[in-house]
Amino acid sequence: MSLDARPLSGRRVLVTGGARRIGRAIALQLAEAGAEVGITFRGSDADAQHTVDALRKVGARAFAVNCDVRDEASVNEAVFSAVEQLGGLDVLVNNAGTFETAVLQEISVAQWDAMFETNTRGPFLVAKAAYPHLKASRGRIVNIGSLGGIHPWATHGHYCTSKAALHMLSQTMVVMGEVDPAYEHFAAKTPMGRNGTPADVAAAVLFFAAGPHFITGQLLAVDGGLGL
Repeated sequence: MSLDARPLSGRRVLVTGGARRIGRAIALQLAEAGAEVGITFRGSDADAQHTVDALRKVGARAFAVNCDVRDEASVNEAVFSAVEQLGGLDVLVNNAGTFETAVLQEISVAQWDAMFETNTRGPFLVAKAAYPHLKASRGRIVNIGSLGGIHPWATHGHYCTSKAALHMLSQTMVVMGEVDPAYEHFAAKTPMGRNGTPADVAAAVLFFAAGPHFITGQLLAVDGGLGL
């Protein structure tokens, strides 16, 4: 691979929730671009080890650390571990999140609070812990939001609201925001004629991670034009 194809060579990256699904795709995309990658996981030890093995196969220095993004002490320990193992931090990808289907009148207070604990407070806590290290390296934060944070979904009130809050948090932090792929039944409504994939989101994260510093505070809808 040429140097031009490895724009993140030597960059140190932490991806929360990087053991599975979109988080794994993001971690692999950044590793293939030359980054050294740490991932966090919670309750998915085997998946985390498989992802670390995959990252190492593409030549990345990689590791996984257990972290509950809802808990400040756990977050602080995970970020400290990442900085210690990577020797610093250049990019934080706040990917860890939770999703649940429930009509508004059936959502309990506990469900509401749990959604915000992971999807909104989690990114805040990780960004807060990582900030001194990112400031030292003139680094970047990419928050993984959702189309549901832009358009209301009737059966996902707590999820949509938590992601809308994350979008605003992204702008108040003057950092980046991303949008997750849509549901299967959205494909027919999408100008591109298909749903987004983890690879689509990962490519967008790579763009922000490697792009000009002058791009800041933006929300990028990786939605195939569905939001138009």
